[in-house]
Amino acid sequence: MKQIEIPYEKDRRGHYRFFEILPGAISWSLILLPLILSYVNVTAAIIFILVYLLIFFARSIGYDIRAIGGYIAMKQQLKLDWLGLLDDIEKQRITEKKIERPKWHLSNVNYLDTLDEIVNPKDLIHVAIIATVNESREILEPTIQSIISNTYDSSKLIIIIAYEERAGLDSEQRVKNLAKEYKKSFRDFLIVKHPANIPGEVIGKGANITFAGRRLKEYLEKKKIDPNKVVVTTLDADNRPDKNYFAALTYMYCVVPNPRRASFQPLPMFTNNIWDAPTLMRVIATGNNLFYIVLTQRPHLERNFSAHAQCMQSLIEMDFWSVRTIVEDGHHFWRSYFCYDGDYRVYPMSIPIYQDAVLADGYIKTLKAQFIQLRRWSYGVSDVAYIADKGFFHKNSIPKFDVLTKFLRTLEGHVTWATGTLLIYFAAFIPSLLHPQSLAANELPIVVSQVQRYGIIGLAASLYVCLITLPPRPARYKRHRSVLMLVQWIFLPVTSIVYGSLAAFNSQTRLMFKRYLSKFDVTEKAVLDKNGKANS
Repeated sequence: MKQIEIPYEKDRRGHYRFFEILPGAISWSLILLPLILSYVNVTAAIIFILVYLLIFFARSIGYDIRAIGGYIAMKQQLKLDWLGLLDDIEKQRITEKKIERPKWHLSNVNYLDTLDEIVNPKDLIHVAIIATVNESREILEPTIQSIISNTYDSSKLIIIIAYEERAGLDSEQRVKNLAKEYKKSFRDFLIVKHPANIPGEVIGKGANITFAGRRLKEYLEKKKIDPNKVVVTTLDADNRPDKNYFAALTYMYCVVPNPRRASFQPLPMFTNNIWDAPTLMRVIATGNNLFYIVLTQRPHLERNFSAHAQCMQSLIEMDFWSVRTIVEDGHHFWRSYFCYDGDYRVYPMSIPIYQDAVLADGYIKTLKAQFIQLRRWSYGVSDVAYIADKGFFHKNSIPKFDVLTKFLRTLEGHVTWATGTLLIYFAAFIPSLLHPQSLAANELPIVVSQVQRYGIIGLAASLYVCLITLPPRPARYKRHRSVLMLVQWIFLPVTSIVYGSLAAFNSQTRLMFKRYLSKFDVTEKAVLDKNGKANS
């Protein structure tokens, strides 16, 4: 098998260390650039700030447009009769069923005639691997129930709960009870205990689900089930697939070219407990919802995140997920990309998998847990060095231009994550502070505020999408809670800086100085009962 594992921390040196340092070095340089340019040449500083602002403004307009497009696509796909569409795919013709058929479905049916190999929907088996550590039954059980309530035939669904030995006997007994209670609802229901302290593994989800994947491989061999006809979805304990998810996933798998060289990315929506979460966490969660809705309109930028699906045979060929990184989801895209020499793609799905916003037992704990979660997400910057290493310093047949564009986009995305908000909010004031006698320097904040005002008008479209994607308000909350859902956006600058820029800077600076994140800090999850009491 091709060597695609990320190097151990002790083995990272030379060019690998250079590319680990690079994102943080660029981010720190970029954030200091307005100050340096203001000392050297105030005109150059003003030009730099204005150009950066205009680029950011243009991107924001595109972001708002894609937000509307992504929302429309989601609403359309949620109301489709996916089982009826699958019937057309299975028979390779338009059947007599009177259902809504989008134009792209008619194209897909015709496209089947051009394929050398056709995957028949009735032959597919789905596996859902649910990763858990110490989540309560109140978190886990709704996830299982959401799978049961799917429109897809549950006799074609296998559930695996992958739990950690280090979580103790209470966790083990919890998953055993759930398996016993729900086993009859599925084709099979397995529980897999991931042993603690396996050499070479970091503590994290990747090691847990990889161990479960290897046990699944043994199970399929024993049952004589072809792994080419098995599609695996990974879920966190709080992930609740929409009722159409497995039918839509089956449809996608059967109509895309060479599905064994692809993965399928559903839409993460952090809405399970959105009405219960504190204000700052609601702003972050709904902002994340919007980001992933927009991303469905940019398939060339799609990467694996949280819950995602892939053919079992492909997972076997790459030995499942990485056991050496805490960001196994995003890293899995690059692992697959280099395993198949670039012959790999991610197909976005506008079908949601509903997840929890951060909510711990206590406000201070929640604030801390949110930062830790976003720091873990931003630690995906560690892939910059991996891409450069595998793409440019190891033999492969991937077109170098493709590697370069993906490398630069990844690098730019993480640098912007760290610097964008800070530059937009504060950079315009630096020239006037250092050159109070300069008319241009004093006019700059005024010009910037005017551009930002127009940007806020465009932001209204994004805010509208955020609000209309919220689930119904629970009965225990009064109507003023709905008003707060709108007013809360005054905190956007705070969340953007503290939980966006600072989290990204933390991750990038850690990489610069070899202060690696080597342990997956599980985000504490709590649910509120009907009386508003937290249970974690």
